[in-house]
Amino acid sequence: MPAEQGTTDARAATVRRALGVGAGVAVVALLIQGLVLAPPDAVQGQAQRLMYVHVPTAWVAYLSFATVLVASVAYLWWRDLRWDARARAAAEIGTGLTALTLALGSLWGRPVWGVWWAWDPRVVSTAVLLLVYVGYLGVRGLSADPHVNARRAAVIGVLGFVEVPIVHFSVLWWRSLHQPPTVLRPGGAPPIAAPMLTALLIGVAALTLLAAWVYLRRLVQLTARRAVLTAEPVPAAPAPIHVRAGGIR
Repeated sequence: MPAEQGTTDARAATVRRALGVGAGVAVVALLIQGLVLAPPDAVQGQAQRLMYVHVPTAWVAYLSFATVLVASVAYLWWRDLRWDARARAAAEIGTGLTALTLALGSLWGRPVWGVWWAWDPRVVSTAVLLLVYVGYLGVRGLSADPHVNARRAAVIGVLGFVEVPIVHFSVLWWRSLHQPPTVLRPGGAPPIAAPMLTALLIGVAALTLLAAWVYLRRLVQLTARRAVLTAEPVPAAPAPIHVRAGGIR
């Protein structure tokens, strides 16, 4: 291994460790702020504490799908499988976080709405978003050619991102049981107490650091797998030639 490559790998490992440590510290801070320091909601009670994970999970899923969009465009432009690996790693994280968002929303909706599932614009559009990116991951196994899989996935990654703003603005465009945006709402200061806002922002930091840590570790795995799949076979050593008195055998 060249010395430069070894130095780069060591720096990348250091960054991954730093992100892991930062994520762990942020998670502990979130538990303290979200469960101890922030008060329960005056209307929703203790169930509202799910917001400190539910909302950051959705935000980081958006960020993951934005990464898929950028990496997919880059792959379609340069046809470089390294961009495809970046898109795939981000899509896996975003898909998992979207599923977690729906699960946490269901747990939150049961005591607040009285049902586990409601045909609400935000809930339904989030479920559609999940299906889009499950399909994105599914097309990757349809061909033995990695470039064919990457091209198909990239097209879905670009077109599928349209669903992200639909999910985000659904509570403003249609009548919805779901509460409107708390922080990123148009006009005015966030209608939330300072300790609750602090817990929410810590949650965003914790989920972002954790997702970044998982993303970089997954990239290492995908890069190693691609190196194995694209490695040229080593030619077999020729059979030894034995010379004996009776001739060559």
